[in-house]
Amino acid sequence: MTGNLEKRFKNILVIQTAFIGDAILASSVLEKLHHSFPQAKISLLVKKGNESLFAEHPFLNEILVWNKSEGKYVSLFNNLKQVRALKFDAVINLHRFMSSGFITAFSGAKYKAGYSETPFSFLFTKKVKHIIGDGRHETARYNELIEDITDKTVSKPKLYPTKQDLEKVSQYKNEKYITISPASIWRTKQLPETKWIEFCDALPEDIKIYILGSKNDMGLSNSLKSKSKHQNSKVLTGELTLLQSAALMKDAQMNYVNDSAPLHLTSAMNAPVTAFFCSTVPAFGFTPLSDNSRIIEVKDLECRPCGLHGSKDCPLGHFKCGFNIDVRSI
Repeated sequence: MTGNLEKRFKNILVIQTAFIGDAILASSVLEKLHHSFPQAKISLLVKKGNESLFAEHPFLNEILVWNKSEGKYVSLFNNLKQVRALKFDAVINLHRFMSSGFITAFSGAKYKAGYSETPFSFLFTKKVKHIIGDGRHETARYNELIEDITDKTVSKPKLYPTKQDLEKVSQYKNEKYITISPASIWRTKQLPETKWIEFCDALPEDIKIYILGSKNDMGLSNSLKSKSKHQNSKVLTGELTLLQSAALMKDAQMNYVNDSAPLHLTSAMNAPVTAFFCSTVPAFGFTPLSDNSRIIEVKDLECRPCGLHGSKDCPLGHFKCGFNIDVRSI
């Protein structure tokens, strides 16, 4: 990195206001920017609720929050006002929606990078096409936005649980354990409940199972525990923050997840992971990045994938991409 670029980029904003998993993957850009501009102040704009992922993050100067609950346009203009006041040299927009495009375009930054599909991208300094299924991981597509000011090496996502997070989960690490994260926002991304039960029933009793998820997943988690014959399990759903869950995953024998946010938590901790891909496919570019990782899927289904995010229910009514997964052979 030349001295001229280091002088040019002293105050950088990264924008990713999409889902939890997208925010986790955005941490790869923070790693890359800090490596290339170690003296720069780096800030991050995320959707409300995702800011907890970056508590005490060592590379972040400030965390800005997009809070749609205060009104879409009120939040939009409040964020724009805040961004302009902070006088960023560069804005890197990893999102592709109107709100983030508007903030980027009118941020006042001299360098504005984003995707050509984003509204207002005609005002960006640099724009590239975002192509799902191009054979690259999403982090590589992110990196393309900054490779001209850094290089083509793609950094992995990384999260930094706090000392308090590590202390919180230390009580659960006194025996051999795995974690399962059975829920997903998208129903057809989620391994069927009967399959999770079948999987748990096949495990030896000396393996502790920790069931993870948000408060919204309590119903499924409690149902799994009550229906499974495996007696050595504990529901931690709703009890741990995202960073605490990540800290617990780090030392698990294995973490079993859907193609959903917990998958990306394991990537950010380099934690062992087995990921079930039901209606979606690895070719989309959201595969696990851990050194110890594998993907379980039903191949050669003509109806798969049925969409980028899956659906509320199987469009054909059979959900073979989930029910045909052989969990006992794992």
